[in-house]
Amino acid sequence: MTWLLVVAVAFAFVNGFNDGGALLSVGLSVRGHRPLVGLLVAAAAVAVAPLVLGTRVASTLASRLVAFDGADGRLALTVAVVAAVGVTWWLAAHGQPTSLTLAVVGSIAGAGVGATLPVAWGTVVLVLALAAVAPVAGLVVAWLLTRVVTAWPSTRPLDGRIRRWHLAGFSLQCLAYGANDGQKMLAVLAVAAGSATAEGVPVIGAHLAVAASAFLAGAVVGLPRVARTIGTGVVPARPHEAVVTEVSSATVVLATGAIGSPVSMTQAISGGLVGSVLGRGLGSVRWQAVTRLAAAWVVTLPSAFIAAAALTAALLAIS
Repeated sequence: MTWLLVVAVAFAFVNGFNDGGALLSVGLSVRGHRPLVGLLVAAAAVAVAPLVLGTRVASTLASRLVAFDGADGRLALTVAVVAAVGVTWWLAAHGQPTSLTLAVVGSIAGAGVGATLPVAWGTVVLVLALAAVAPVAGLVVAWLLTRVVTAWPSTRPLDGRIRRWHLAGFSLQCLAYGANDGQKMLAVLAVAAGSATAEGVPVIGAHLAVAASAFLAGAVVGLPRVARTIGTGVVPARPHEAVVTEVSSATVVLATGAIGSPVSMTQAISGGLVGSVLGRGLGSVRWQAVTRLAAAWVVTLPSAFIAAAALTAALLAIS
């Protein structure tokens, strides 16, 4: 089981490298936003959120989609993690849209099929449906919140008075990540350590510390990418739009996490960004980038499913 623990720690590192920039990118438009401090807050949320809000999403990924029991189950989960990371990396390297969370869901289902393990298809379909709806929900919430913020009477400039809410908005966004998207790290650690059961994933301090530390290490390594992120997203965000995006994406991700459905924080943030700038006009949105993000749901998940299913079946056939 040691090899699976190594895979679990490496997976947490990859999550930090992949997701750290997404969490920070929106807030870069807010004066005084310090990336390293932001990463420390995000890593702390990875450890704190399961303690405060539970491990529903980790439980879904660890046992409610596929029951990874026995040696075959552990091998299947290992393949699922490797396939998810591999597909995400390959698609990104070839300029294709991608989402690590969607890749994980697809590879878990695929590995279950490849290992002939029972797959809860009803739960899989529900997770995918909510993953598709989340960016749209983020857009709607952000649009409504932007209307409230811009209509609020005040003698101070909008961006100046909203900036003080950035810390709260960013902290809420990080908490939402730890309660939902980030729990894929905890799920893999729980299966690797043998602590995951049919009832769910228990909160174990050592697992939280390992996940948070590996996430932080990966995020720090990926920090040089963060400065480039703001110029390549769906829209250049103004300070008040950044705060609205943080709050709206956190609201959606927390809501789906409460019912145990994993959702990509990156896609929720993207939906929130679009909703926060619609008041400027449709031309303010980089629709080509939006289309590419939507394509991530179409491309990433089936690719990860096929890769994990084929590789798991092949390895079990020769073992």
